[in-house]
Amino acid sequence: MMNRREALSRVALIMGGTVLGAEAFLSGCTTGKTGLSFSTTDIAFLNEVAETILPATNTPGAKEAKVGEFMTVIVKDCYEAKDQNTFVEGLKKLNEASTKANGKTFVEATAAQRHDLLVGLDKEASAFQKTKKPDEQKHYFTMLKELTLWGFFSSEVGATKVLRYNAVPGKYDGSYPYKKGDKAWATS
Repeated sequence: MMNRREALSRVALIMGGTVLGAEAFLSGCTTGKTGLSFSTTDIAFLNEVAETILPATNTPGAKEAKVGEFMTVIVKDCYEAKDQNTFVEGLKKLNEASTKANGKTFVEATAAQRHDLLVGLDKEASAFQKTKKPDEQKHYFTMLKELTLWGFFSSEVGATKVLRYNAVPGKYDGSYPYKKGDKAWATS
């Protein structure tokens, strides 16, 4: 499996910055001791959001990687209370936005409606990031997106079926042939 630091570095690189909760994760997740819990319904909801962000195509999607379960562990065990609150309130806002836009909850919405809603939230989160003050929390959708990418690419499914995985790499070869379209490497 890919080590924690490498997985976090890759997700941070993809996201263009730091990943919330990453430091706590690397130190053993000791910050989020607030009694927060998630139900199986919450996990299923998070899986649907993650699957909309990273859908199954010719490779597995976020749901197969159980990203919803991953998110709950990181939020519960690694996020500080203020970040947990932003995340949980954000889930409510996401569902409210879906109901307002589509007349249905996110889970009840069609794939196209879910996609359009998340594209709009991504634009909203990007605009928020540009004007955000240093002491303000991240936008909840940014948290969801980061956790989706982190959970997926550090999962067995993401590392072995999407990335090229080599459990025990051989010697370093700096001129290893690369063909356009090759998968990125995942290492342990």
